Amino acid sequence: MFIQTEATPNPATLKFLPGKVVLDNGTAEFRDREQAAASPLAERLFAIPGVAAVFLGYDFVTVTKDGAEWPHLKPAILGTIMEHFMSGAPIMGSARTAEAGDLDGEFFDEGDETIVATIKELLDTRVRPAVAQDGGDITFKGFRDGKVYLNMKGSCAGCPSSTATLKHGVQNLLRHFVPEVQEVEAV
Repeated sequence: MFIQTEATPNPATLKFLPGKVVLDNGTAEFRDREQAAASPLAERLFAIPGVAAVFLGYDFVTVTKDGAEWPHLKPAILGTIMEHFMSGAPIMGSARTAEAGDLDGEFFDEGDETIVATIKELLDTRVRPAVAQDGGDITFKGFRDGKVYLNMKGSCAGCPSSTATLKHGVQNLLRHFVPEVQEVEAV
């Protein structure tokens, strides 16, 4: 098994591509060891000192470090991912994903359902595929008074360029196609 790595715009994260499907549906983000209990792979990665967060996408794993340097962490992470895939253990211990949990907290007015549907379609077709290439994800959280609220995940969370991505990329795209959108904000 050969695992490729890619740098992301966030210097604290690195994207690992195992050449296999990681999650065939949705995404999952783990910000601490307690959350990682839902995923045997995330649990293994959190056992490595210096791992601060794990994000699972369709065909990649993004790891965020805390203090440690990549030359020390990278070999341990590569070995852990390889061992996990070779063992045949499941990626998720349950059907729960972070994305499914996000749907519970969505908010918008009933009269804005058409606007929200358009916003979600634009995010799913134009924004999320591009952001996934950088090892992250952006999901809809809410829409109120012309403001779109989005969740930044994986390498997007805490990325120095995420504000520019939101304000200049996502905000401009949504304003162009949905005149009711005035502003975009991360939550």
